[in-house]
Amino acid sequence: MKRLVLVAVLVHAAAVAAQVYPSKPVRLVVPFAAGGNVDITARQIAPGMSELLGQNFIVDNRVGAGGVIGAEVVAKAAPDGYTLMMGSNSTVSVAPSLYPKIAYHPVRDFAPISLVATTPFVLVVHPSVPAKSIKELIALAKARSGRLSMASGGTGSSNHLVGELFQALTGARFTHIPYKGGGPAGVDLMAGQVDLLFDQLSSSVGPIKSGRIRALAVTSAARTAVFPEITTAREAGVADFEVTNITGVLAPAGTSADIIGKLNAAILKVLATSATRERFAGLALEAAPGTPEQFAAYIKEDFARWTKVVKDANIKVE
Repeated sequence: MKRLVLVAVLVHAAAVAAQVYPSKPVRLVVPFAAGGNVDITARQIAPGMSELLGQNFIVDNRVGAGGVIGAEVVAKAAPDGYTLMMGSNSTVSVAPSLYPKIAYHPVRDFAPISLVATTPFVLVVHPSVPAKSIKELIALAKARSGRLSMASGGTGSSNHLVGELFQALTGARFTHIPYKGGGPAGVDLMAGQVDLLFDQLSSSVGPIKSGRIRALAVTSAARTAVFPEITTAREAGVADFEVTNITGVLAPAGTSADIIGKLNAAILKVLATSATRERFAGLALEAAPGTPEQFAAYIKEDFARWTKVVKDANIKVE
């Protein structure tokens, strides 16, 4: 009898906790440095989440290992809704497909809440690089035998693997220079310390517009509204090079359905506002609200996709 009473008390306490959630600030972990696409997206929605739910949503950049370090922090956190992650292809699809022995599994160890935004990748080069098209870049890379340097947000990040896929499809070879996030990689690209980067378009809008970097192609199926003059990779002759980057919010596995539902509802309200959509449009981001189940299905499909790409292209990292 006492045991039944204890169980009832615990169930009631959990229900009360879910009803009052959140009762303290929430940490939104970004597994990359400030300035990249994942960080930008997190900082776009955090104020709206804070306003709707009455507690601060604090963006916490936990960088390293292509997003793996930050993802591990969230995977191991208490499933109480106070430690969340702004995930991306890098953390939920790419790194696990490259490193099967990492300390988390993208399907088993996270509770998806909602997709937030999508954006294509863009191949950008420093203006000193004498290539103004993908065709010219491929020819230059082959002539220079790997001497062109390719920045990325870290070994195992999505822009690293997108670059590896491009090389596998075209026969071009670059020297990979990993950074602790897309932001620092972009800074060094603008400074001429590296030659090229397969960046999320949202991170490169400003530098492209100012002429500090040159865009050669986007990886979307169609040209983008923000840069209709930039060709797609398909139009440029790389037919199978179509890749979209996503961001979305996840919690540790085991987080209650009530908390997941409350967070999902808040995210959808933030994404539905005209202010958010206008800010997203200016950054080449497209709002992608959805259910936890839809986000979970996407993760499974994208993880399987990149696992196949890694295997078929024999992509290996040291």
